[in-house]
Parts: sequence; structure tokens; C-alpha cells
Amino acid sequence: MRHIVRCAVAGMALSISVLADAANAAVTLEHAHYRFDAATLARGAKLYAEHCLSCHSVRYVRYSRLVPDLGMTKSTVEQTVMLPAGASFDRGMISVMKPVDAKRWFGTAPPDLSLEVRYRGADWVYTYLHSFYWDPQRPSGWNNRLFPNVAMPDVLAHLGGIQDRQGHTLVASALTPAEFDRMTADITAWLRYTSDPSKIKRMALGPYVIGFLVLFAVLAYLLKRAYWRDVER
Repeated sequence: MRHIVRCAVAGMALSISVLADAANAAVTLEHAHYRFDAATLARGAKLYAEHCLSCHSVRYVRYSRLVPDLGMTKSTVEQTVMLPAGASFDRGMISVMKPVDAKRWFGTAPPDLSLEVRYRGADWVYTYLHSFYWDPQRPSGWNNRLFPNVAMPDVLAHLGGIQDRQGHTLVASALTPAEFDRMTADITAWLRYTSDPSKIKRMALGPYVIGFLVLFAVLAYLLKRAYWRDVER
């Protein structure tokens, strides 16, 4: 009997997953145009701390890492990114919201977003931030075209404006479309960084690696010419 129940539950979960994927497929992903440099990531870290960190942790990234990776000073990190009370400079970026409270308020605990871009992709995250609309039928008053019936409210509505399901503007945005696009692109870039912080160092080493390979290719070619000089005669 237990086996039958487990199979039924698994079947329901699979059906829900298929329906969700079908709904998502109807939304064309926007391309996340962002620069992956220290200035962009520093802006993204600040925006994330101001608008997202109260609910969503990025526990795999320590505050202290932003100093060598992004060129920020400890003082700047403390003033612009370490906003949660009791945050430790040498620990991960943890939300102050307790999972028990989050489940009571939203019906589910907000996930850690450290690996969100690696899991879903940068374009998905960028499009998700642009896809909220006002839905009075939802407990939070918000819904999302890309992630139907999401529990999360639109925390950027005061900046990006409010639309209905058909895309009609209900409340004008405080930012221009270009400014809002840049802001969401900066947040997306930040989450791209949290999903793979080593990319910063890889990009810095990249020119040296390419230079070494070019030099090695030239030396290998000259060595080949030297070895085959007599044979070609």
C-alpha cells in the first residue's frame, strides 16, 4: 500500500513539474546583457543586499571574499552589503529571516540563491525579475509569468512599476526602462558571481594563459622547422 501511495505522489509531482515546465516554455527568455566586472558586481551586491538578502541567503559567499574579488574595502562592504543585523564579515551572507517565520508568512521558506544562476541560467533569472504582475487572487498580491503562482512578492515593484497580466501599466515605474534593465542586469551578474566566484580569477588569468599558448605554439613551430630542416632537404 505504501508503495502505491509513493508512486501516486511521485506521479502527481511529475505532473506538476511538467505543467510548470509547459507554462515556462510559453515565456520567451530575455537575454541578460550584463558586464562581468568588479564595478558591476559591486553594484549587484549592494542591490541584492538592499532588496533580496532579507529573505534569500547566499551562504556560499563570505562577505570577506568581496574585498579581494571585487576590490571593495572592508568598510565599503560593511556599509553597503553587510546590512542584516548580526552579520559576520568572515561568514556567509545569511538572511535574518527564520525558515519557520517564512513558511508561516509565505507558505514556503525562500531558497538560498547561491547557485540559482548555475541551476536555471542567467537569462532565466533576468526574465524572472521582469515577469511579475499584479494578481489580487494570490496571497501576496503578486504572480509571475515565468514562475506561475510563485510565493514571492515583487520586491522591485516600487522601482519597476506595476503591471497586470496583460502587461498594462497600473502604476508607473520610478526608473526609466533602461535604468530598471541595468539594475536587474546587475543583480543577475551578482548571482552569476555567487554561483561561481572563481570565474573572477579565471578571467584575470585568461590573457596570460592565451599568451602562453601563443608563445608555445610559436616555439613549437620553430622547433619543428629546426628538426625537419635536414629531412626537407
